[in-house]
Amino acid sequence: MDRRTLLGTLASGLLTVPVAAHAQQAAKVYRLGCIDANGLIPEPFDQGLRGLGWVEGHNIVFERREAKTTAAVQQAAADLVRLRVDLIVVPSSGWAEQVRKETTTIPIVLLSAGELGSSGLVASLTHPGGNITGMQIYSPELMGKRLQLLKSAIPQLSRVVVLRGTLYPPKLLSVYRQATDDAARALGIAARYVEFAGPEALPAVFDNIAQMRDEAILIWANPLATTHRAQILGLAQKYHLPSMGEHGLYRDALLVYGPKLSEVFRQAATYVDQIFKGAKAGDLPIGQPTTFELFINLKTARAIGLTIPPSLLQRADQVIE
Repeated sequence: MDRRTLLGTLASGLLTVPVAAHAQQAAKVYRLGCIDANGLIPEPFDQGLRGLGWVEGHNIVFERREAKTTAAVQQAAADLVRLRVDLIVVPSSGWAEQVRKETTTIPIVLLSAGELGSSGLVASLTHPGGNITGMQIYSPELMGKRLQLLKSAIPQLSRVVVLRGTLYPPKLLSVYRQATDDAARALGIAARYVEFAGPEALPAVFDNIAQMRDEAILIWANPLATTHRAQILGLAQKYHLPSMGEHGLYRDALLVYGPKLSEVFRQAATYVDQIFKGAKAGDLPIGQPTTFELFINLKTARAIGLTIPPSLLQRADQVIE
């Protein structure tokens, strides 16, 4: 081989190394585990991923798992860990707690968590540490705002029942109750708390609410309650009970006040994008919503025989006829 041929061969070899390395990197298909009550992920989250260049079947594969109980969440997590997924997405902090029992290394992204500061899941909101990050949609101000809006709709309101599904971590439950109790006292409202473990328990729960003569219901939107929201809101109408939901999925409630979930889910997608591009979950600050919306459902108001004050209607972002 002459000198010119040798140099050409070496140069060609040097050029193909980075090209081959780039091709290998571009060819990687990431496996994204998703645990939800319906085995799905919200469409705005999926849209957010596509907008960032992540296309299912091209450079990302979804491993979807349905889970409606604590045991089912942990089983789904164990399954995803065995599959060696690159990241796991969950809707709430209670579910993240179950997933972390199965892995402390695979990144976990929260779609719409409750209060994280006292959960023990993260070191802080600005520097979570560990393998958990994502979006938090809780604030104590929101708890008070919802009660204020109920009071605006029903000026004589003095008794509210707070309904939650199980799966709330004890520390989170304590923080929620404290924020709600503080707001209720300031408004002259007595708050009572009930929980349910599954849809079969709801008729008895509402019979009890009627017996206790609670005047309105505030629904805490964990995955269990959200899955069975149609039954919950149907029973609220049956008992002519004004209802307050925490976000837009509860739009059949009398009132809804909370973060704009489509924006929250799209922002959650950016965490997946950053982690797939090399960021560590523990280095990504917990995100919080910046846009909130008030829904008033006049159809529900008519069904329970309630007239919404015009001053409150004027404040609504959306009035559902």
